[in-house]
Amino acid sequence: MTAYEIIKKKRDGLSLNASEIEAFINGYMRGEIRDYQMSAFLMAVYLNGMNDDETVAFTKAIADSGEKLDLSEFANLTVDKHSTGGVGDKTTLVVAPVAASLGCVVAKMSGRGLGFTGGTVDKLSSIPNYDINKKDFLSVVREVGVSVVGQSEKLTPADKKIYALRDVTATVESIPLIASSIMSKKIATGSHSIVLDVKFGSGAFMKDKDSALMLAEKMINIGKNCGRKMAAILTDMDKPLGYAIGNNLEVIEAVKLLKGERIPDLYDECVSLASTMVSLAKGISTDKAELLVKQSLKSGLAYTKFKEWISAQGGDISYIDNTDKFEKAMFVKDVYAENSGYISEMNTEIIGMCAGMLGAGRQTAEDDIDYSAGIILNKKTGDFVSKGDKLCTLYTNREKVISDVEIKYLSAVKLSEVKPEPVQTVYRILF
Repeated sequence: MTAYEIIKKKRDGLSLNASEIEAFINGYMRGEIRDYQMSAFLMAVYLNGMNDDETVAFTKAIADSGEKLDLSEFANLTVDKHSTGGVGDKTTLVVAPVAASLGCVVAKMSGRGLGFTGGTVDKLSSIPNYDINKKDFLSVVREVGVSVVGQSEKLTPADKKIYALRDVTATVESIPLIASSIMSKKIATGSHSIVLDVKFGSGAFMKDKDSALMLAEKMINIGKNCGRKMAAILTDMDKPLGYAIGNNLEVIEAVKLLKGERIPDLYDECVSLASTMVSLAKGISTDKAELLVKQSLKSGLAYTKFKEWISAQGGDISYIDNTDKFEKAMFVKDVYAENSGYISEMNTEIIGMCAGMLGAGRQTAEDDIDYSAGIILNKKTGDFVSKGDKLCTLYTNREKVISDVEIKYLSAVKLSEVKPEPVQTVYRILF
């Protein structure tokens, strides 16, 4: 079947078989199928969707477009965690060493932040000398049980080419295409078990629970059809996770949690994610896994594993032992409440944008970021504030943006006379 016939078939709402999808992807990667033809195909998918069989075939074809990571030497103990992106999400820094401290194997490739969400690679890069591009990172996995490096360019090259087209053809917001993009990378990186953190709310790509649930179910189905053990946790992103936003600020907060400090919503989400990872990888109940996870955090076992991991990857652990050593921003500005009331709403996307304006994020992949920039929250949704109370503190080396960021932050925080109903950080767990 020609590229024209495949596009026409999808345009007309008909289903494609695996061989047709594979041929289309392979032809595109060989240059026989042009960008304009792939763009037409993506729009047809955006408008008509793909059924489960098509989405699985599409994902496999993308995963097969490049190299794959072979983790077979670690048997079935490998487990990966992926977040769909959020503001203040530093969970990998906690759950990876927790899982490794309990005998799981975490060989993870992560991405850089873009737009209003942060990236694990940027957070780790804020630790002096940490080698995010370590070529022999599997040696770290063998030694410590955990390693996190940047995404390899040789994995899923088809996804990178296709996403570049989706970005300029208004076809990003398609659940089958989102699911296949995420899962192709997870399949290619080789872990036997995969836990997905699917976020919803104002600070997430999926703005509502129903869309997040649909995406989670689609990705679980893909993973299972590719022979993976799967789970997805739906988590709230209508407020930032934890109290720190920005790269070294988030590392510092993660270290506090690993040292035993209880940071309510961050602790709850990390325990849920880590427990699910341990349960899948070790074949034990989630209740038993949760007990082990809490013990690892309380005893300092996870903190010790975190330091072993950072040290094995070249990072200066003196910064972990004494987080006061991290670089500090030149300009610090407290933001105060203009009125009294309960915080009823936080537009988390806008707050993420504020952190980006301060220097903590990037708008294009080529932008430089400031590891010391960011925001420390003092009040969050549900808290009562009096006029003049401190809402947050801004950290930046860009003095000129402070006033604009203060105005923007205040616009993102809504006050009410009525205390809002509490919202659980972890909404639902799917297997």
